[in-house]
Amino acid sequence: MTQYDKRLVSKKELKTLCGIPYTPQHIGRLEAAGKFPKRVQLGPNRVAWLLSEVDAWVGERIAIRGASVDDPASF
Repeated sequence: MTQYDKRLVSKKELKTLCGIPYTPQHIGRLEAAGKFPKRVQLGPNRVAWLLSEVDAWVGERIAIRGASVDDPASF
């Protein structure tokens, strides 16, 4: 496991560093539905996400976008 795999990002960094435009409430809904990486509980009032998992999630969204554009049957 590399240092990058262990890097944590906060709610604020999800937006600023990762470019995730969702509100914390929507992220919570996506997590509950299994459609966003699960948070890591750091303390009673502090959570973060593994940057490697968030990056993989973004990559999946990009791949889905590419697949729908390349596949005329998906329209």
